[in-house]
Amino acid sequence: MDFENLTVDATGPIARVAVDRPKRLNALNHATIAELDDAFRALAGDPAVRVVVLRGAGDKAFVAGADITEIRDQSPVEARGFSRAGQALMSRIADFEKPVIAAVNGYALGGGLELALACHLRLASDTAQLGLPEIKLGIMPGFGGSQRLARLVGPARALELMLTGEPVDAATALSLGIVNHVVSADQLDDRVEELAGGLAQAAPEAVRGILQAVRQGLD
Repeated sequence: MDFENLTVDATGPIARVAVDRPKRLNALNHATIAELDDAFRALAGDPAVRVVVLRGAGDKAFVAGADITEIRDQSPVEARGFSRAGQALMSRIADFEKPVIAAVNGYALGGGLELALACHLRLASDTAQLGLPEIKLGIMPGFGGSQRLARLVGPARALELMLTGEPVDAATALSLGIVNHVVSADQLDDRVEELAGGLAQAAPEAVRGILQAVRQGLD
Protein backbone atom coordinates (compact mmCIF):
# COMPACT_ATOMS: atom_id res chain seq x y z
CA MET A 1 0.00 0.00 0.00
CA ASP A 2 1.41 3.36 -1.07
CA PHE A 3 0.29 6.52 0.67
CA GLU A 4 1.35 10.15 0.72
CA ASN A 5 0.68 10.82 4.40
CA LEU A 6 1.14 7.37 5.95
CA THR A 7 3.69 4.61 6.17
CA VAL A 8 2.22 1.13 6.37
CA ASP A 9 4.11 -2.10 7.03
CA ALA A 10 1.81 -5.10 6.77
CA THR A 11 4.32 -7.83 6.06
CA GLY A 12 3.45 -10.06 9.04
CA PRO A 13 0.82 -10.57 11.72
CA ILE A 14 1.52 -7.12 13.18
CA ALA A 15 0.64 -4.26 10.85
CA ARG A 16 2.33 -0.97 11.68
CA VAL A 17 0.66 2.23 10.55
CA ALA A 18 2.26 5.65 11.10
CA VAL A 19 0.79 9.04 10.33
CA ASP A 20 3.75 10.55 8.52
CA ARG A 21 3.45 14.34 8.50
CA PRO A 22 6.11 15.28 11.07
CA LYS A 23 6.46 18.87 9.81
CA ARG A 24 2.78 19.35 10.72
CA LEU A 25 3.15 17.29 13.92
CA ASN A 26 1.16 14.59 12.08
CA ALA A 27 -1.97 16.74 12.05
CA LEU A 28 -5.02 15.26 10.37
CA ASN A 29 -6.13 16.81 7.12
CA HIS A 30 -8.84 15.45 4.84
CA ALA A 31 -6.35 13.47 2.75
CA THR A 32 -4.80 11.81 5.79
CA ILE A 33 -8.19 10.81 7.16
CA ALA A 34 -9.07 9.30 3.78
CA GLU A 35 -5.77 7.40 3.65
CA LEU A 36 -6.24 6.06 7.17
CA ASP A 37 -9.71 4.88 6.23
CA ASP A 38 -8.33 3.14 3.13
CA ALA A 39 -5.52 1.55 5.14
CA PHE A 40 -7.80 0.14 7.82
CA ARG A 41 -10.24 -1.08 5.20
CA ALA A 42 -7.42 -3.01 3.52
CA LEU A 43 -6.00 -4.34 6.79
CA ALA A 44 -9.43 -5.61 7.82
CA GLY A 45 -9.46 -7.82 4.76
CA ASP A 46 -5.92 -9.14 5.18
CA PRO A 47 -6.12 -12.53 6.94
CA ALA A 48 -2.40 -12.44 7.77
CA VAL A 49 -2.82 -9.33 9.93
CA ARG A 50 -3.87 -10.01 13.52
CA VAL A 51 -2.92 -6.75 15.27
CA VAL A 52 -2.50 -3.14 14.16
CA VAL A 53 -0.14 -0.66 15.82
CA LEU A 54 -0.91 3.00 15.12
CA ARG A 55 1.58 5.77 15.88
CA GLY A 56 2.85 9.10 14.64
CA ALA A 57 6.09 9.58 12.76
CA GLY A 58 8.94 11.19 14.66
CA ASP A 59 9.24 11.64 18.40
CA LYS A 60 7.21 14.81 19.00
CA ALA A 61 3.64 13.85 18.25
CA PHE A 62 1.24 10.98 17.88
CA VAL A 63 -1.20 13.33 16.14
CA ALA A 64 -1.31 16.95 17.30
CA GLY A 65 -4.89 17.48 16.15
CA ALA A 66 -6.72 18.48 13.02
CA ASP A 67 -4.73 20.51 10.50
CA ILE A 68 -5.74 24.07 11.31
CA THR A 69 -4.24 25.39 8.07
CA GLU A 70 -6.87 23.38 6.20
CA ILE A 71 -9.95 23.63 8.40
CA ARG A 72 -9.73 27.39 9.06
CA ASP A 73 -10.74 28.10 5.47
CA GLN A 74 -13.53 25.54 5.25
CA SER A 75 -17.10 26.51 4.59
CA PRO A 76 -19.77 25.16 6.97
CA VAL A 77 -20.61 22.46 4.42
CA GLU A 78 -16.94 21.50 4.05
CA ALA A 79 -16.48 21.47 7.83
CA ARG A 80 -19.46 19.14 8.20
CA GLY A 81 -18.01 16.82 5.57
CA PHE A 82 -14.64 16.82 7.33
CA SER A 83 -16.27 16.00 10.65
CA ARG A 84 -18.30 13.17 9.15
CA ALA A 85 -15.23 11.71 7.46
CA GLY A 86 -13.41 11.77 10.80
CA GLN A 87 -16.34 10.16 12.58
CA ALA A 88 -16.49 7.39 9.98
CA LEU A 89 -12.77 6.70 10.40
CA MET A 90 -12.99 6.59 14.19
CA SER A 91 -15.95 4.21 14.00
CA ARG A 92 -14.07 1.97 11.57
CA ILE A 93 -11.17 1.72 14.04
CA ALA A 94 -13.37 1.28 17.11
CA ASP A 95 -15.32 -1.48 15.33
CA PHE A 96 -12.20 -3.14 13.92
CA GLU A 97 -12.26 -6.87 14.59
CA LYS A 98 -8.54 -7.05 15.29
CA PRO A 99 -6.87 -5.25 18.22
CA VAL A 100 -5.62 -1.76 17.44
CA ILE A 101 -2.92 -0.37 19.74
CA ALA A 102 -2.17 3.34 19.84
CA ALA A 103 1.48 4.12 20.60
CA VAL A 104 1.12 7.67 21.89
CA ASN A 105 4.59 9.04 21.31
CA GLY A 106 4.10 12.73 22.11
CA TYR A 107 1.21 15.14 21.58
CA ALA A 108 -2.24 13.60 21.21
CA LEU A 109 -4.49 16.62 21.07
CA GLY A 110 -7.91 17.25 19.60
CA GLY A 111 -8.44 14.90 16.69
CA GLY A 112 -5.25 13.12 17.72
CA LEU A 113 -6.67 12.15 21.10
CA GLU A 114 -9.93 11.22 19.39
CA LEU A 115 -7.93 8.91 17.12
CA ALA A 116 -6.20 7.32 20.11
CA LEU A 117 -9.53 6.93 21.93
CA ALA A 118 -10.92 4.99 18.98
CA CYS A 119 -8.14 2.42 19.36
CA HIS A 120 -8.68 -0.55 21.67
CA LEU A 121 -5.52 -0.09 23.76
CA ARG A 122 -3.32 2.94 24.37
CA LEU A 123 0.30 2.98 25.52
CA ALA A 124 1.93 6.35 26.09
CA SER A 125 5.45 7.63 26.51
CA ASP A 126 6.14 9.55 29.68
CA THR A 127 6.52 12.69 27.56
CA ALA A 128 3.03 12.47 26.06
CA GLN A 129 0.48 15.26 26.41
CA LEU A 130 -3.18 14.42 25.84
CA GLY A 131 -6.21 16.68 25.62
CA LEU A 132 -9.22 18.03 23.76
CA PRO A 133 -8.51 21.77 23.42
CA GLU A 134 -11.19 22.50 20.80
CA ILE A 135 -13.10 24.86 23.12
CA LYS A 136 -10.20 27.30 22.88
CA LEU A 137 -10.97 27.58 19.16
CA GLY A 138 -14.67 28.03 19.77
CA ILE A 139 -15.58 24.55 18.54
CA MET A 140 -16.21 21.12 20.04
CA PRO A 141 -14.64 17.70 19.42
CA GLY A 142 -16.01 16.55 16.10
CA PHE A 143 -14.90 12.93 15.70
CA GLY A 144 -16.76 11.24 18.57
CA GLY A 145 -14.14 11.88 21.21
CA SER A 146 -16.58 13.47 23.66
CA GLN A 147 -18.55 10.24 23.95
CA ARG A 148 -15.53 7.94 24.00
CA LEU A 149 -13.73 10.00 26.62
CA ALA A 150 -16.82 10.08 28.86
CA ARG A 151 -17.09 6.29 28.65
CA LEU A 152 -13.49 5.93 29.79
CA VAL A 153 -13.26 8.50 32.58
CA GLY A 154 -16.88 9.32 33.44
CA PRO A 155 -18.87 12.42 32.46
CA ALA A 156 -17.55 14.76 35.16
CA ARG A 157 -13.88 14.21 34.34
CA ALA A 158 -14.60 14.32 30.60
CA LEU A 159 -16.49 17.59 30.94
CA GLU A 160 -13.62 19.14 32.90
CA LEU A 161 -11.10 18.17 30.25
CA MET A 162 -13.27 19.42 27.40
CA LEU A 163 -14.60 22.59 29.01
CA THR A 164 -11.18 23.77 30.17
CA GLY A 165 -9.37 22.48 27.10
CA GLU A 166 -6.27 21.88 29.23
CA PRO A 167 -4.08 18.89 28.31
CA VAL A 168 -2.88 16.35 30.86
CA ASP A 169 0.45 14.61 31.11
CA ALA A 170 0.89 10.88 30.66
CA ALA A 171 0.86 10.09 34.37
CA THR A 172 -2.44 11.90 34.82
CA ALA A 173 -3.87 10.21 31.74
CA LEU A 174 -2.95 6.86 33.27
CA SER A 175 -4.59 7.70 36.59
CA LEU A 176 -7.77 8.75 34.76
CA GLY A 177 -7.83 5.58 32.68
CA ILE A 178 -7.27 7.29 29.34
CA VAL A 179 -4.18 5.17 28.65
CA ASN A 180 -3.40 1.61 29.70
CA HIS A 181 0.32 1.99 30.39
CA VAL A 182 3.00 4.67 30.51
CA VAL A 183 6.65 3.88 29.76
CA SER A 184 9.74 5.93 29.08
CA ALA A 185 9.98 7.31 25.58
CA ASP A 186 12.93 5.08 24.70
CA GLN A 187 11.02 1.97 25.79
CA LEU A 188 7.69 2.70 24.10
CA ASP A 189 8.35 0.87 20.85
CA ASP A 190 9.64 -2.24 22.63
CA ARG A 191 6.68 -2.34 25.02
CA VAL A 192 4.19 -1.89 22.19
CA GLU A 193 5.85 -4.63 20.15
CA GLU A 194 5.81 -6.95 23.16
CA LEU A 195 2.09 -6.37 23.67
CA ALA A 196 1.30 -6.66 19.97
CA GLY A 197 3.32 -9.87 19.70
CA GLY A 198 1.36 -11.46 22.52
CA LEU A 199 -1.97 -10.46 21.00
CA ALA A 200 -0.90 -11.76 17.59
CA GLN A 201 -0.46 -15.22 19.11
CA ALA A 202 -3.92 -15.30 20.68
CA ALA A 203 -6.75 -17.24 19.05
CA PRO A 204 -8.27 -14.88 16.44
CA GLU A 205 -11.86 -16.00 17.03
CA ALA A 206 -11.52 -15.46 20.78
CA VAL A 207 -10.00 -12.02 20.24
CA ARG A 208 -12.78 -11.09 17.83
CA GLY A 209 -15.41 -12.31 20.26
CA ILE A 210 -13.99 -10.28 23.13
CA LEU A 211 -13.84 -7.12 21.02
CA GLN A 212 -17.42 -7.64 19.89
CA ALA A 213 -18.68 -8.36 23.41
CA VAL A 214 -17.10 -5.21 24.83
CA ARG A 215 -18.38 -3.12 21.93
CA GLN A 216 -21.92 -4.43 22.41
CA GLY A 217 -21.70 -3.62 26.09
CA LEU A 218 -20.94 0.01 25.24
CA ASP A 219 -23.79 0.42 22.76
